[in-house]
Amino acid sequence: MGTFARLLLATLLAAVPAQAWWGHGHGILTQAAVEALPEEMPAFFRQGGETLAHMAYDADLFKNRAMAQLNNGEHGEHFFDLELLEGRPWPARRYDFIAFCAEHGLDPAKVGTLPYALAEWTQRLAVAFAEYRRWPENEAVRAKCLVYGGMAAHYAQDMVQPLHVTVDFDGRKKSDGSVEGKGIHERVDGVIEKLELDPAALAAGATVEAPADLMVAIRAQVAESHAQLDRVYALDAALGEKEIPPQGVAFARERGQQSAAFLASLYLWAWNASAEVKLPGWHQR
Repeated sequence: MGTFARLLLATLLAAVPAQAWWGHGHGILTQAAVEALPEEMPAFFRQGGETLAHMAYDADLFKNRAMAQLNNGEHGEHFFDLELLEGRPWPARRYDFIAFCAEHGLDPAKVGTLPYALAEWTQRLAVAFAEYRRWPENEAVRAKCLVYGGMAAHYAQDMVQPLHVTVDFDGRKKSDGSVEGKGIHERVDGVIEKLELDPAALAAGATVEAPADLMVAIRAQVAESHAQLDRVYALDAALGEKEIPPQGVAFARERGQQSAAFLASLYLWAWNASAEVKLPGWHQR
Protein backbone atom coordinates (compact mmCIF):
# COMPACT_ATOMS: atom_id res chain seq x y z
CA MET A 1 0.00 0.00 0.00
CA GLY A 2 1.44 3.39 -1.01
CA THR A 3 1.92 6.37 1.30
CA PHE A 4 -1.12 8.21 -0.06
CA ALA A 5 -3.33 5.15 0.29
CA ARG A 6 -2.20 4.63 3.89
CA LEU A 7 -2.92 8.26 4.73
CA LEU A 8 -6.34 8.05 3.09
CA LEU A 9 -7.21 4.89 5.00
CA ALA A 10 -6.11 6.46 8.30
CA THR A 11 -8.23 9.53 7.57
CA LEU A 12 -11.31 7.45 6.81
CA LEU A 13 -10.90 5.36 9.93
CA ALA A 14 -10.48 8.46 12.07
CA ALA A 15 -13.60 10.00 10.55
CA VAL A 16 -15.91 7.25 11.75
CA PRO A 17 -16.34 6.95 15.54
CA ALA A 18 -16.94 3.70 17.39
CA GLN A 19 -20.41 2.30 16.87
CA ALA A 20 -22.85 0.04 18.67
CA TRP A 21 -23.02 -3.67 17.85
CA TRP A 22 -20.44 -4.15 15.11
CA GLY A 23 -21.97 -3.81 11.65
CA HIS A 24 -22.38 -7.51 10.97
CA GLY A 25 -23.85 -7.86 14.46
CA HIS A 26 -26.60 -5.44 13.48
CA GLY A 27 -27.15 -7.55 10.38
CA ILE A 28 -27.45 -10.78 12.35
CA LEU A 29 -29.89 -9.24 14.83
CA THR A 30 -32.04 -7.74 12.08
CA GLN A 31 -32.24 -11.04 10.23
CA ALA A 32 -33.25 -12.72 13.49
CA ALA A 33 -36.07 -10.24 14.07
CA VAL A 34 -37.37 -10.73 10.53
CA GLU A 35 -37.31 -14.51 10.92
CA ALA A 36 -39.33 -14.12 14.12
CA LEU A 37 -42.12 -12.15 12.44
CA PRO A 38 -45.59 -13.70 12.36
CA GLU A 39 -47.29 -14.43 9.04
CA GLU A 40 -49.74 -11.56 9.50
CA MET A 41 -46.91 -9.21 8.54
CA PRO A 42 -46.69 -8.40 4.79
CA ALA A 43 -44.86 -11.08 2.81
CA PHE A 44 -42.52 -8.59 1.11
CA PHE A 45 -41.35 -7.40 4.54
CA ARG A 46 -40.87 -10.93 5.89
CA GLN A 47 -38.86 -11.72 2.76
CA GLY A 48 -36.82 -8.51 3.01
CA GLY A 49 -34.36 -9.58 5.70
CA GLU A 50 -31.24 -8.97 3.63
CA THR A 51 -32.34 -5.47 2.64
CA LEU A 52 -33.46 -4.58 6.17
CA ALA A 53 -30.10 -5.82 7.50
CA HIS A 54 -28.30 -3.68 4.90
CA MET A 55 -30.23 -0.59 6.01
CA ALA A 56 -29.56 -1.31 9.69
CA TYR A 57 -25.91 -0.32 9.23
CA ASP A 58 -26.69 3.21 8.08
CA ALA A 59 -27.30 4.99 11.39
CA ASP A 60 -23.67 4.36 12.36
CA LEU A 61 -22.45 5.55 8.95
CA PHE A 62 -24.20 8.86 9.60
CA LYS A 63 -21.87 9.49 12.56
CA ASN A 64 -19.17 10.71 10.20
CA ARG A 65 -17.03 13.67 11.21
CA ALA A 66 -16.72 14.78 7.59
CA MET A 67 -20.45 15.61 7.73
CA ALA A 68 -20.50 18.10 10.59
CA GLN A 69 -24.24 18.76 10.88
CA LEU A 70 -25.24 15.15 10.30
CA ASN A 71 -22.72 13.84 12.81
CA ASN A 72 -23.85 16.38 15.40
CA GLY A 73 -27.51 15.49 14.95
CA GLU A 74 -26.97 11.73 14.84
CA HIS A 75 -24.57 11.29 17.74
CA GLY A 76 -27.11 11.54 20.57
CA GLU A 77 -29.61 9.27 18.83
CA HIS A 78 -27.61 6.19 19.89
CA PHE A 79 -27.65 6.45 23.69
CA PHE A 80 -29.69 7.46 26.72
CA ASP A 81 -27.81 8.11 29.98
CA LEU A 82 -30.60 7.20 32.33
CA GLU A 83 -28.76 8.08 35.56
CA LEU A 84 -28.63 11.77 34.61
CA LEU A 85 -32.41 11.96 35.01
CA GLU A 86 -32.08 11.01 38.70
CA GLY A 87 -35.25 8.96 38.65
CA ARG A 88 -37.46 11.65 37.16
CA PRO A 89 -40.07 10.35 34.68
CA TRP A 90 -39.18 11.47 31.17
CA PRO A 91 -41.64 12.80 28.58
CA ALA A 92 -42.90 10.78 25.64
CA ARG A 93 -42.10 13.35 22.92
CA ARG A 94 -38.75 14.73 21.77
CA TYR A 95 -39.36 18.46 22.18
CA ASP A 96 -41.09 17.94 25.50
CA PHE A 97 -37.93 16.10 26.54
CA ILE A 98 -35.76 19.03 25.42
CA ALA A 99 -37.92 21.37 27.52
CA PHE A 100 -37.70 18.90 30.42
CA CYS A 101 -33.90 18.95 30.18
CA ALA A 102 -33.85 22.75 30.18
CA GLU A 103 -36.08 22.81 33.26
CA HIS A 104 -33.72 20.50 35.16
CA GLY A 105 -30.41 21.96 33.97
CA LEU A 106 -29.58 19.03 31.69
CA ASP A 107 -28.04 19.05 28.23
CA PRO A 108 -30.14 16.77 25.99
CA ALA A 109 -27.10 16.15 23.80
CA LYS A 110 -25.33 14.65 26.82
CA VAL A 111 -28.33 12.70 28.08
CA GLY A 112 -29.02 11.28 24.62
CA THR A 113 -32.19 10.86 22.60
CA LEU A 114 -32.24 7.15 21.71
CA PRO A 115 -35.86 6.52 22.84
CA TYR A 116 -37.12 9.28 20.55
CA ALA A 117 -35.08 8.14 17.57
CA LEU A 118 -36.52 4.64 17.96
CA ALA A 119 -40.12 5.81 18.44
CA GLU A 120 -39.99 8.20 15.49
CA TRP A 121 -38.51 5.68 13.03
CA THR A 122 -41.01 3.04 14.16
CA GLN A 123 -43.83 5.51 13.55
CA ARG A 124 -42.38 6.45 10.14
CA LEU A 125 -42.56 2.75 9.33
CA ALA A 126 -46.22 2.70 10.42
CA VAL A 127 -47.00 5.58 8.02
CA ALA A 128 -45.16 3.79 5.20
CA PHE A 129 -47.12 0.62 5.97
CA ALA A 130 -50.32 2.68 5.69
CA GLU A 131 -49.22 3.64 2.17
CA TYR A 132 -48.52 -0.02 1.44
CA ARG A 133 -52.03 -0.97 2.50
CA ARG A 134 -53.39 1.44 -0.12
CA TRP A 135 -50.78 0.78 -2.83
CA PRO A 136 -49.45 -2.74 -2.19
CA GLU A 137 -47.88 -3.07 -5.66
CA ASN A 138 -45.97 0.20 -5.50
CA GLU A 139 -42.26 -0.72 -5.44
CA ALA A 140 -41.18 2.67 -4.07
CA VAL A 141 -43.52 2.28 -1.11
CA ARG A 142 -42.17 -1.20 -0.41
CA ALA A 143 -38.61 0.10 -0.62
CA LYS A 144 -39.43 2.89 1.80
CA CYS A 145 -40.80 0.39 4.33
CA LEU A 146 -37.52 -1.51 4.21
CA VAL A 147 -35.44 1.65 4.64
CA TYR A 148 -37.46 2.86 7.61
CA GLY A 149 -37.53 -0.64 9.08
CA GLY A 150 -33.75 -0.85 8.86
CA MET A 151 -33.31 2.46 10.65
CA ALA A 152 -35.70 1.37 13.42
CA ALA A 153 -33.73 -1.88 13.69
CA HIS A 154 -30.50 -0.08 14.46
CA TYR A 155 -31.90 1.98 17.32
CA ALA A 156 -33.85 -0.95 18.77
CA GLN A 157 -30.68 -3.03 18.84
CA ASP A 158 -28.70 -0.20 20.43
CA MET A 159 -31.33 -0.03 23.16
CA VAL A 160 -30.92 -3.73 23.97
CA GLN A 161 -27.15 -3.24 24.41
CA PRO A 162 -27.00 -2.23 28.11
CA LEU A 163 -24.03 0.12 27.69
CA HIS A 164 -26.20 2.40 25.53
CA VAL A 165 -28.49 3.34 28.43
CA THR A 166 -25.91 4.39 31.04
CA VAL A 167 -23.33 7.06 31.83
CA ASP A 168 -20.95 4.13 32.48
CA PHE A 169 -20.88 3.27 28.79
CA ASP A 170 -17.15 2.49 28.67
CA GLY A 171 -15.98 1.96 32.24
CA ARG A 172 -17.03 2.66 35.82
CA LYS A 173 -15.15 5.16 37.98
CA LYS A 174 -14.25 3.63 41.35
CA SER A 175 -13.83 5.43 44.66
CA ASP A 176 -10.03 5.23 44.43
CA GLY A 177 -10.06 7.05 41.08
CA SER A 178 -9.39 3.96 38.97
CA VAL A 179 -11.71 2.85 36.17
CA GLU A 180 -13.28 -0.59 36.07
CA GLY A 181 -13.78 -2.10 32.64
CA LYS A 182 -12.14 0.50 30.41
CA GLY A 183 -12.79 -0.58 26.81
CA ILE A 184 -15.77 -2.74 27.76
CA HIS A 185 -18.01 -1.07 25.18
CA GLU A 186 -16.00 -2.42 22.26
CA ARG A 187 -15.86 -5.89 23.79
CA VAL A 188 -19.64 -6.04 24.23
CA ASP A 189 -20.31 -4.54 20.80
CA GLY A 190 -18.22 -7.22 19.11
CA VAL A 191 -19.64 -10.32 20.77
CA ILE A 192 -22.59 -10.97 18.40
CA GLU A 193 -20.35 -10.77 15.35
CA LYS A 194 -17.45 -12.70 16.90
CA LEU A 195 -19.72 -15.60 17.77
CA GLU A 196 -21.46 -15.50 14.36
CA LEU A 197 -24.76 -16.23 16.08
CA ASP A 198 -27.39 -17.91 13.93
CA PRO A 199 -30.38 -15.62 13.22
CA ALA A 200 -32.74 -18.59 13.00
CA ALA A 201 -31.72 -19.82 16.45
CA LEU A 202 -32.18 -16.36 17.94
CA ALA A 203 -35.60 -16.07 16.28
CA ALA A 204 -36.66 -19.44 17.67
CA GLY A 205 -36.22 -18.10 21.21
CA ALA A 206 -38.12 -14.86 20.59
CA THR A 207 -41.64 -14.15 21.80
CA VAL A 208 -43.29 -11.59 19.53
CA GLU A 209 -46.27 -9.56 20.69
CA ALA A 210 -47.22 -6.07 19.54
CA PRO A 211 -47.17 -3.67 22.50
CA ALA A 212 -50.35 -1.80 23.32
CA ASP A 213 -48.38 1.44 23.68
CA LEU A 214 -45.16 2.15 21.81
CA MET A 215 -43.52 4.46 24.36
CA VAL A 216 -44.46 2.18 27.25
CA ALA A 217 -42.62 -0.63 25.46
CA ILE A 218 -39.61 1.58 24.83
CA ARG A 219 -39.48 2.71 28.46
CA ALA A 220 -39.68 -0.93 29.56
CA GLN A 221 -36.78 -1.88 27.31
CA VAL A 222 -34.63 0.96 28.62
CA ALA A 223 -35.29 -0.29 32.16
CA GLU A 224 -34.64 -3.93 31.21
CA SER A 225 -31.33 -3.09 29.57
CA HIS A 226 -30.23 -0.84 32.43
CA ALA A 227 -30.89 -3.69 34.87
CA GLN A 228 -28.26 -5.77 33.02
CA LEU A 229 -25.34 -3.45 33.83
CA ASP A 230 -23.89 -5.34 36.81
CA ARG A 231 -24.08 -8.54 34.78
CA VAL A 232 -22.29 -6.92 31.84
CA TYR A 233 -19.43 -5.63 33.98
CA ALA A 234 -19.10 -9.02 35.70
CA LEU A 235 -18.70 -10.62 32.25
CA ASP A 236 -16.13 -8.11 30.97
CA ALA A 237 -13.10 -10.38 31.27
CA ALA A 238 -14.94 -13.30 29.67
CA LEU A 239 -16.05 -11.22 26.70
CA GLY A 240 -12.47 -10.14 26.08
CA GLU A 241 -11.10 -13.66 25.77
CA LYS A 242 -10.11 -15.03 22.38
CA GLU A 243 -12.40 -18.01 22.96
CA ILE A 244 -15.47 -16.62 24.68
CA PRO A 245 -16.46 -18.94 27.57
CA PRO A 246 -19.97 -20.35 28.09
CA GLN A 247 -21.18 -17.53 30.34
CA GLY A 248 -20.24 -14.99 27.68
CA VAL A 249 -21.91 -17.02 24.96
CA ALA A 250 -25.07 -17.29 27.08
CA PHE A 251 -25.12 -13.51 27.53
CA ALA A 252 -24.73 -12.89 23.80
CA ARG A 253 -27.51 -15.33 22.93
CA GLU A 254 -29.85 -13.84 25.53
CA ARG A 255 -29.23 -10.31 24.26
CA GLY A 256 -29.69 -11.56 20.70
CA GLN A 257 -33.02 -13.17 21.52
CA GLN A 258 -34.16 -10.07 23.40
CA SER A 259 -33.17 -7.90 20.46
CA ALA A 260 -35.01 -10.12 17.97
CA ALA A 261 -38.16 -10.20 20.12
CA PHE A 262 -38.12 -6.46 20.82
CA LEU A 263 -37.59 -5.40 17.21
CA ALA A 264 -40.07 -7.91 15.78
CA SER A 265 -42.65 -6.68 18.29
CA LEU A 266 -42.05 -3.09 17.17
CA TYR A 267 -42.45 -4.13 13.53
CA LEU A 268 -45.74 -5.80 14.42
CA TRP A 269 -46.83 -2.67 16.31
CA ALA A 270 -46.07 -0.56 13.23
CA TRP A 271 -48.07 -2.89 10.99
CA ASN A 272 -51.07 -2.92 13.33
CA ALA A 273 -50.90 0.85 13.89
CA SER A 274 -50.80 1.47 10.14
CA ALA A 275 -54.40 0.29 9.84
CA GLU A 276 -55.46 3.38 11.83
CA VAL A 277 -53.28 5.88 9.94
CA LYS A 278 -55.43 8.23 7.83
CA LEU A 279 -53.56 9.43 4.78
CA PRO A 280 -54.42 12.91 3.44
CA GLY A 281 -57.04 13.10 0.73
CA TRP A 282 -54.60 14.85 -1.63
CA HIS A 283 -52.03 12.07 -1.26
CA GLN A 284 -51.55 9.86 -4.33
CA ARG A 285 -48.89 7.34 -5.34
